[in-house]
Amino acid sequence: MPHLLPYLNEKLIEAGCDEAGRGCLAGPVVAAAVILPKDFKHELLNDSKQLTEKQRQKLRPVIEQEALAWAVSFVDHQEIDEINILKASYVAMHRSVDQLATKPEHLLIDGNRFIPYKGINHTCVVKGDGKYLSIAAASVLAKTHRDDYMKKMHEQYPHYAWDKNKGYPTKVHRAGIKEHGISPIHRKTFRLLDEQLSLF
Repeated sequence: MPHLLPYLNEKLIEAGCDEAGRGCLAGPVVAAAVILPKDFKHELLNDSKQLTEKQRQKLRPVIEQEALAWAVSFVDHQEIDEINILKASYVAMHRSVDQLATKPEHLLIDGNRFIPYKGINHTCVVKGDGKYLSIAAASVLAKTHRDDYMKKMHEQYPHYAWDKNKGYPTKVHRAGIKEHGISPIHRKTFRLLDEQLSLF
């Protein structure tokens, strides 16, 4: 398996950015921005989609302790419904960059599009969490922080199996919507069921 690259530009302070929860039917979209030391290494940190939940939870404290700066931001279901999920993903990334204790000189963005962040150049990297350590680290933080939130929400709204699906559109999740209706944190602009019109 190829090792991830430590940086795109050795001379710049780079922050990797990624989000989690874009395709979910409920809950927030969560983004993280992470600035790693240039010599950061960890045998587990690879493309986060290849990692198990246990491995991600193990990596999270390591990243949070060893990163030069990191931040996580939530954009909730209401804001997603107001501005659309794509914009919400960018807003979450911008908010994470806003919160970094060290100001980055360059942003590495997972994906193929981004709304430029004022005063900082960026590079979009398709499947970036499988290419750069800082994006992979951001992906781990975004995913673990979001998963923890959805597990808490599962305790309040247990009908949708969010402890397992985290809000993604699984059969069990859709069956829960069909039987119990939607929860207060469902995204109303998303296609929650095939027969959407009968929902509201």
